Amino acid sequence: MAQNKNALIRYKTIDKCLQNNYRQWTLDDLIEACSNALFEYEGKENNISKRTIQLDIQMMRSEKLGYNAPIVVYDKKYYKYEDEEFSITDIPLTETDINVLTETVSMLKQFKDFSLFSDVSDILQRLEDKIYAEKSHTQPVIHLDKNEKLKGLHFLDELYQAIIKKIVLKISYKSFKSKEANDFFFHAFILKEFNNRWFLVGKKGNKEGDRIITNLALDRIVSIDFDFSLDYHDSNFDADEYYKNVVGVTVNSGLDPRKIRIYVDAANAPYVVTKPFHSSQKIVEEFEDGSVIITLYLIINYELERLLLGFGNGVEIIKPAFLRNRIRNIVEQTSEKYRLSDEENFNQSK
Repeated sequence: MAQNKNALIRYKTIDKCLQNNYRQWTLDDLIEACSNALFEYEGKENNISKRTIQLDIQMMRSEKLGYNAPIVVYDKKYYKYEDEEFSITDIPLTETDINVLTETVSMLKQFKDFSLFSDVSDILQRLEDKIYAEKSHTQPVIHLDKNEKLKGLHFLDELYQAIIKKIVLKISYKSFKSKEANDFFFHAFILKEFNNRWFLVGKKGNKEGDRIITNLALDRIVSIDFDFSLDYHDSNFDADEYYKNVVGVTVNSGLDPRKIRIYVDAANAPYVVTKPFHSSQKIVEEFEDGSVIITLYLIINYELERLLLGFGNGVEIIKPAFLRNRIRNIVEQTSEKYRLSDEENFNQSK
């Protein structure tokens, strides 16, 4: 058992003893009570010294743990709480405590769609009630990006349960490119969130050799069912290894990581340097005006292209040539749209 846990058991035991005003407590009595409490938890004898209990009492009296316990000695040998109603388990929340709890509750509530968190929902409610009682009108200072209207979130819990229980799914799925929904079996490995969207990652089909790892957007899932008659094929999927060379969720099968060389202008360099595109990012050149050249080592995918395009003229792809050409073509097509008048553009897009 960790030492800090032992200390907490001793604190609680001393607290329980000193709440009992019908008995006088010497240091030896407190040592015996703490020894018995630790024996109950660990199932073995614990030799607790007088010095240990004296330090515990000193710690409980201090502000370090927030207890400020009013422990006094009377008749030169007995210990008690000067305030007979005091207990370390009933300490008012400080303003800092309230702020921390407010933000914690707010963050945990982001995962309300998981049954994993259903056991703590009552706790969260009680925490919110306690926070409100202690300090009304407390506003969160951490705001997490979320989209309550995103489709498919109601599938989160069923998919989570299927993964941990290793159950084969039968999924009806309609991609953006399909006119009709397709039905197939799916062996799900993980749920992955990226850019405020959720994806189910696993393998399609029921033949071991025919399946490749793919991801399904939850907002394109029409329905799910379980097939208990099929064997779940566990591929010992390692998400960290699988996604280490990509940005986002798309891993293009058969492609190897490429070194990508990018120029970032002075206005955007601080953003790219302080928030790298990827862990492989390296600064290879720095210029006097503050601009930089960086390299990335990645499998090129759709998400990376969207990310780079989001910086507009603030970045320039130097290498590889095919990525430079692809981004240039997209930019040229975009520019062409804006050369037209509003009416011409609208008529052509119809």
